[in-house]
Amino acid sequence: MFRSIKQWCIGALTTVFVLSATSANAAKIDGGAIFKAKCATCHAPHKDGTGPALFGVRQRWEAGKAKPGSIYTWVANQAAAAAADPYAAKMMASRNAVMSTFPELAGKNEEIDAIFDWVDAQEPPAAKVEEGPAGATEEEEDGLSLVWFLLGGIFVAIIMAVGGVRRQLNNATKTSEGKAVDNDRSFSEEFKSWAWKYKRYVGFGGLVVTISLIVCLFLSLYSIGIMEEYQPSQPIAFPHDIHAGKNGIDCRYCHNSAIDGKTAGLPTVNVCMNCHKQITGADAQVPEIAKIYEAAGWNPATKTYSGKTKEIVWNKVHVLPDHVYFNHQQHVVVGGVDCKQCHGDMTTQNETARVVPVSELNKIADNVQLTKATLTMGWCIECHAEKAITDGSLDTKGNAYYTEMHNRLLKNKKLYNKILTEENGKIKITVKEMGGWECAKCHY
Repeated sequence: MFRSIKQWCIGALTTVFVLSATSANAAKIDGGAIFKAKCATCHAPHKDGTGPALFGVRQRWEAGKAKPGSIYTWVANQAAAAAADPYAAKMMASRNAVMSTFPELAGKNEEIDAIFDWVDAQEPPAAKVEEGPAGATEEEEDGLSLVWFLLGGIFVAIIMAVGGVRRQLNNATKTSEGKAVDNDRSFSEEFKSWAWKYKRYVGFGGLVVTISLIVCLFLSLYSIGIMEEYQPSQPIAFPHDIHAGKNGIDCRYCHNSAIDGKTAGLPTVNVCMNCHKQITGADAQVPEIAKIYEAAGWNPATKTYSGKTKEIVWNKVHVLPDHVYFNHQQHVVVGGVDCKQCHGDMTTQNETARVVPVSELNKIADNVQLTKATLTMGWCIECHAEKAITDGSLDTKGNAYYTEMHNRLLKNKKLYNKILTEENGKIKITVKEMGGWECAKCHY
């Protein structure tokens, strides 16, 4: 009896443990993250794209009398579901595009349910009311300019009135003293007389004003070549926040050479058409997407290509002088620099790309805090002085280049100890200490 009770208790505890672990794993499943990673390229919750809208898809399959569990097979392998279920075969025949296979989701019904649960929890997009914030801003700016003009006019009028009163008082004083009054003197003649009378003060004030103007002139020279807030017009208004933010599209999907080459590259029209064959966008986006169709020679009504294409001429935003060398791969791959360090948080930028001021870049989490203006030489060398290559020994980078440098430094202990900087209890080796300030690194 004791043995039976003991076995029963062990079995009960095991069952509770397994159920608890299963519940914990289920609770950890993030359907939204899986959707954005695997589904968002072709699907949206409430709008048809390359694939259909997924809101309420389980109810639609159930109403269509699909076989139980067929939708799970469909998500993992469309062809296998179509071969086993007539409803799945009907759905496959109704779509022009073939769905990608996801063998990693085969048999993982909990993850698929988590995706559908997340989709069904999404609220339908509400119609946006165009309030015209830009117009309101322009009116506000125009109003402020008018106020300044009015204040300036009032100030000039006060000065002239005070000058007139002063002149009349002087004339009255001279009359009472029996002196001659010269009513024909102009304001300029009176000013010359006053300036000569107080020539020391006027001379000192003139010197101060002259020095101030010279200083302002030289300070203005520092603004030459400053590109902050530079925002050229573009042929298509591209909302980064919708693509990279809302839809979670990775930057490298469009800028695919950022990790393999010197430049980040621009997407071809074919890359745009991968999604926009089906996605026509909201009302405000339709004219911009139409420009993509024109460039690709695509007729959305007949869903055919005409063969007549048109080049999209994008305007470069981050313009560096010809004598400056910059390599994206070296910074992104070897240096581990995040795109947001230089370009800002593109997941929140609805406007066309611009050179983000350093003050805004410093507000982004995990960015290296800098003080020099964006895209200036000071900005680059300051980052090289602050950016750490590693928080430990160089041989922990897993890169043969740094390992060799580490081995050479070990032979020169004095130099090795000199370049190590203690910061927050960690060893910090910066780009500067590894030659990042050498002129030939950026200029050739």
